Amino acid sequence: MKAKKAQIVLEDRTVITGKSFGYEKSVAGEVVFNTAMTGYPESLTDPSYKGQILVVTYPLVGNYGVPAYNKEHNLLKYFESSKIQISALIVADYSFNYSHWNAQKSLADWLKEHKIPAIYDVDTRALTKKIREQGAMLGKIIIDNQEVKQYNPNEENLVDIVSTKQKVVYGNGEHKIVLIDCGVKNNIIRMLLKRNTTVIKVPWNYNYHNEKYDGLFISNGPGNPKMCKATVDNLKISMQKDIPIFGICLGTQLMALASDADTYKLKYGHRSHNQPVRLVGTKKCYITSQNHGYAIDSKSLNNNWETLFVNINDNTCEGIKHKEKPFFASQFHPEASSGPVDTEFLFDNFMKLIKSYKK
Repeated sequence: MKAKKAQIVLEDRTVITGKSFGYEKSVAGEVVFNTAMTGYPESLTDPSYKGQILVVTYPLVGNYGVPAYNKEHNLLKYFESSKIQISALIVADYSFNYSHWNAQKSLADWLKEHKIPAIYDVDTRALTKKIREQGAMLGKIIIDNQEVKQYNPNEENLVDIVSTKQKVVYGNGEHKIVLIDCGVKNNIIRMLLKRNTTVIKVPWNYNYHNEKYDGLFISNGPGNPKMCKATVDNLKISMQKDIPIFGICLGTQLMALASDADTYKLKYGHRSHNQPVRLVGTKKCYITSQNHGYAIDSKSLNNNWETLFVNINDNTCEGIKHKEKPFFASQFHPEASSGPVDTEFLFDNFMKLIKSYKK
């Protein structure tokens, strides 16, 4: 069967032609790139990609198919959420044949099931270079000449779309964690559950102050952190107390905003495995997995806060901590899905704080 032609149309009017291997419809979104070599089942289901057209720089994609929909702790075992979150996928070369012990279907079939367009036979190196030089830009995938309006996901509250609509409880461990779901990855919940916790997942704008809990967790998520005013307002109240708080990715930015610091949009974001970060005050470097388009302006932190990690590539803020209270956060993903496991110890640090403040 001959592949249907598809076009990528960028906001600067650049047109790139490729071939369709996903669902055949036109879409619009923000075009971003990820440089990881593996992990597309996890990346495509990461809610932080909501509203984005993802360019995968690794040249061959699809060769290990898509895993089975097995469940563990009432969560899909091999995925980061219950559905594909990206708006569309762009790759250089798609492998129509796949082989893996746990593969249940092809990437193309999975994309079609979820009605997600995908294009291959694209010079992703040239496209990525353009994004690096000009910054993340809006774009469209045009199939069958179906025109669509330009769409800027950063102007919408994407967190409200991906967040849970009701309270959900996982596990039955000793330590109760309220998890503010801004688009949480499943592996964050798994990491908490294996540390003897009960995880109480609540919506991004939920008033959790009447809940009984030992620790507060703020998750990753998509879009502009300044859209999450309700979360920031709740965090300001929580920061008046001494109950431990841990944030990851968007959660880090929300904690910064709650402390009256500022955030800004990165030129093209950090989306990859193997991003090096340094623990401030040491020569220790950790290799991390990242997926964020916004960052904290470390110069805007007040005297009660300090930078915890710094990105070695561009010196951006990769984490913050309170100087006296048990609050800290990482801009990268210590739950390592799908990425390096160097920083999983941050979950242990969170649990040590919880146990210490419970006494």
